[in-house]
Amino acid sequence: MEDTNNSAQTLDSTTVGQVDVNLDELFGTPGAENVMLPADGSPEPEKPKTVFTKETVDVSFIDRPAGETLASKEEAKQEVEATIAELDNLITQEEDAGNKGRPKVDKSGLADLAAKMIEEGALVPFDDDKPLEEYTTKDFRELFEANFQERENKIRENTPKEFFQALPEELQIAAKYVADGGTDLKGLFRTLAHVEEIVELDPDNEYDQEEIARQYLHATRFGTPEEIEAEIEDWRDLNKLGQKAQQFKPKLDAMQEQIIARQLAEQEVKKEQQEKAAKVYTDNVYNTLVSGELGGIKLDKKTQSLLYSGLVQPNYPSISGKPTNLLGHLLEKYQFVEPNHTLIAEALWLLADPDGYKGRVREIGGKQATEKVVRQLKTEEQRKITSSTPEEDEPARRAPQRTIPRNQGNIFKRF
Repeated sequence: MEDTNNSAQTLDSTTVGQVDVNLDELFGTPGAENVMLPADGSPEPEKPKTVFTKETVDVSFIDRPAGETLASKEEAKQEVEATIAELDNLITQEEDAGNKGRPKVDKSGLADLAAKMIEEGALVPFDDDKPLEEYTTKDFRELFEANFQERENKIRENTPKEFFQALPEELQIAAKYVADGGTDLKGLFRTLAHVEEIVELDPDNEYDQEEIARQYLHATRFGTPEEIEAEIEDWRDLNKLGQKAQQFKPKLDAMQEQIIARQLAEQEVKKEQQEKAAKVYTDNVYNTLVSGELGGIKLDKKTQSLLYSGLVQPNYPSISGKPTNLLGHLLEKYQFVEPNHTLIAEALWLLADPDGYKGRVREIGGKQATEKVVRQLKTEEQRKITSSTPEEDEPARRAPQRTIPRNQGNIFKRF
């Protein structure tokens, strides 16, 4: 029994560190299909509170006005468009007044309105030193439009976070896991289910006390299953099982949080590694193309841009369900969508044996060049032969006509 007490004292001194899980960073907005409500609209029965149970869920952002719901966003958009249209109308009147000599539009009302809204915090001024009294109508339009745009961007940025924070803790964990690139959702939810079972154990319930002790001894590697059961039996005989359950439960809950935190941390490390690998890949592609030459071939700006974006930007859907770059898209296209296996075989040959492929291409190119030179030489020789032969239709030269002196052989010629 003395050994038993020593063991218990050893377990009593066990400490478990607390790990905070930061779930504020979320890349992407969970879909509305993840929100589950009672089918008949009636309130759900009250459940035992656990570390995954929120005291209150703040969903007030759903009812907030000024563009924070789909309906009010549309109303705010219409209001912005109406205001901008009115300012455009004033700008047109001002331009017409300047062209036709009519009095210019009075902007004092706009200046007073802008000053009042700035004072109330409803309008953020520009960071220049230009007084509002010197603003043109175009300046006021730019000021209001910039503020409207800033407000829209802020709402767009905050709404996913508020929606995320309104989700149950399990879904927040799953969303963070997926956002960091995790794919083993079945494994994650199995872990979450086990954690939930442990968290729901009640140290005041005599049936749960034994399981709390068992789970804790197992988590702290107390010994073999037989040794653990023997230790629990001793605590039961000494009426210490309830005391041990009360002592172990907070530590056991902290361990469960550590399990989830560790799994999320591992996935976050994987994400960081993937981001580093992606940056190295992008830098290598850039350094390959920045010189404007590829394999001794000059690249124009258009081709250079095509190759860079085609290798680093995943702008195309893939049969795997994930986006891919232009290279992956074309490989899938000519293998499955529009089969061109001659082209695919050439690409494979180039990738598998670049030197051999390029050598054959040079060989073919050299042969074609030689054949071209031979044809040129033959053509030139034929031209020379043709130019040295008399034309067939040129008349043959006739011999000079024989002539005799006039009066030759005249027998009547007097001497």
